[in-house]
Amino acid sequence: MRILYRIFAPIALVAALSAVGSVAQQKSSEPYSVVHGWPILPDGMVLGQVSGVAVDSHNHVFIFHRAENSWANDKTKPISSPTILCFDGASGKLLASWGETRFLEPHGLRVDAHDNVWVTDRALQQVFEFSHEGKLLLSIGTERVAGVDATHFDKPTDIAFASDGAIYVSDGYGNNRVAKFSPSGKFLFDWGHKGQGPGEFDLPHSVAVDAQGLVYVADRTNSRIQIFDSNGKFLKMWKSPELGRPWSLTIGPDNFLYVVDGGDLKPAPPDRGQLLKLDLSGKILAKWSRFGNYDGQIYWGHDLAVGKDGAVYVGDVYHGMRVQKFVPQ
Repeated sequence: MRILYRIFAPIALVAALSAVGSVAQQKSSEPYSVVHGWPILPDGMVLGQVSGVAVDSHNHVFIFHRAENSWANDKTKPISSPTILCFDGASGKLLASWGETRFLEPHGLRVDAHDNVWVTDRALQQVFEFSHEGKLLLSIGTERVAGVDATHFDKPTDIAFASDGAIYVSDGYGNNRVAKFSPSGKFLFDWGHKGQGPGEFDLPHSVAVDAQGLVYVADRTNSRIQIFDSNGKFLKMWKSPELGRPWSLTIGPDNFLYVVDGGDLKPAPPDRGQLLKLDLSGKILAKWSRFGNYDGQIYWGHDLAVGKDGAVYVGDVYHGMRVQKFVPQ
């Protein structure tokens, strides 16, 4: 037995080192890596379901979370804790918090070219614009009243902005449409209804606009991205097993499209979770992360944002209830 050990031990050692090297190689081949310990929360603070995330021109990262109402069945009482938090992108330090006793069911969040913060609230049935410091500037929609016209939404999900200041709202869970507004909030027109055909939606969950004015919609339940011109004319769609089920999308400062595939809404695993980077022809350039609740994994990734430095921020709902930062390797 000693002779066999002496013969085979070096072989086993070489095999073990090879396996370690293989794992290291696999890790280094990931296009992005998670930043452990980001953000830095004050003692005693925990996040609720992080439904929205965006980055402003100062590399401040805003998140929209559901705090103590994350698992609440009653969506009629305002959340008492601050629901909008602002972190420094580089350090993860909490810079500001506001939005207490204002929101019922936080959903989407975007920051516009003027660093104003826009959010949607599904239960309030409204879209809001705030200053960088939290002063209310504009409300669109009728509070707590669902509808499908110029002044009503039915569980709106997300907001996007064109270069001319036009506002697009994905009006998502109830109406399955995209509504377009002027920069001042005047209703212009809408398009879409429930269905599976081109230009139809089954839960438009996120919306983004590129530099050419094309509108990208994450048609979540239909597991696809649809692209339209600025008048709502259908142009094309992307759908594939590699793309998965897009929950959120955003155009990064590098003019690439970033997508979070949140999976198939299975409360119990196994499910799927991944992040993707695409060019604007639909070619997948990078994929990373996986389903789970460890660092670097996502459990119902709900929204994402990209900083000027290339960092990608992802908010988790369901068990995740956190925001994570990924940086290019």
